[in-house]
Amino acid sequence: MADDYQRPYTIMFNGVADALTALDRGDCVLARAILVQAQRKAEEAYISWTEDSE
Repeated sequence: MADDYQRPYTIMFNGVADALTALDRGDCVLARAILVQAQRKAEEAYISWTEDSE
């Protein structure tokens, strides 16, 4: 899909929003885990998009 390049950004945005919510609750460990997971998912989505674009 042409808009698949947006997927990694959406994944990271949602991850940051969720991590901020966790930080507001004082849960730094959860916030870190959310960010790590979002980073991994965004990287996977980017790699998938670049492989599909070739």
